[in-house]
Amino acid sequence: MPELPEVEVIRQSISPLLVGRRLKTITTTRSSTFFLTPPATLRRKLVGRRALGLERRGKYLLVDLDDGARLLLHLGMTGQLFSSTARSPRLVSAEARSGVSREFVPDAHTHLVIAFTDRGPDLVFRDVRKFGKVRWLATGKSDPRLDKLGPDALAVSGAHLYEATRRRSAPIKTVLLDQLVLAGVGNIYADEALFLAKLRPTRRARSLTRGDYDRLATSVHGVLEAGIAAGGSSIDDFVRPDGEDGGYQHNHRVYGRAGQPCSRCGMAIRRLVIGQRSSCFCSHCQR
Repeated sequence: MPELPEVEVIRQSISPLLVGRRLKTITTTRSSTFFLTPPATLRRKLVGRRALGLERRGKYLLVDLDDGARLLLHLGMTGQLFSSTARSPRLVSAEARSGVSREFVPDAHTHLVIAFTDRGPDLVFRDVRKFGKVRWLATGKSDPRLDKLGPDALAVSGAHLYEATRRRSAPIKTVLLDQLVLAGVGNIYADEALFLAKLRPTRRARSLTRGDYDRLATSVHGVLEAGIAAGGSSIDDFVRPDGEDGGYQHNHRVYGRAGQPCSRCGMAIRRLVIGQRSSCFCSHCQR
């Protein structure tokens, strides 16, 4: 699943493609759980509108429109948001990946294409597993998913984490993935932040001290900022809007490295399942 760094990379890259342009046509697949607003309603509400801004809330994107309404986007597990001029094997269907062409051609997984009046590149939303979401929000309206989010992980404080976990007996890894506690962290950056903070993912959240949480908040900020600077982590489906891969997957210290030596101590990275999520850590460096 794209996490905060990947979504922020998309926001930064898509903004020049989107902001200031007027929407001409909206092409969608048929109604499904992907569309929280029916496709016919989307077309009626969006065509002719101008995009004024693009902001991020955790893993969500919000397009500000010139009539005061907003368009809510969530990438789900495998969502890809990109320019129609992008070229990448990751944008080609699995059946076609054995071919030599890198050119993107809309397929059954292309659920939303926005064309603009200036005839420049289209904005494309493709999602193989259809866990992504699209919803039109009327002026002044919000969405329960946004209203329940905790503070953005890039700005979360140790004090907030400490206070939010006084009655939490769940493992700290599970708490970091709880979007109601902090918004934006997923499996990759939770593992990486816990490694930097030298905290074992199985530690009970309420057992950590205020000092532990200050260190963890700093580590969360550090790995997220590094992930953004590197263009995100391209492991399975994520690709930048220009079609290029991110680079942070080459900097992972523990995530996906089970059995490989720890970069600090040389011991083998361990893997276990916590709350049905894979977790990688160093049993020597993380206590």
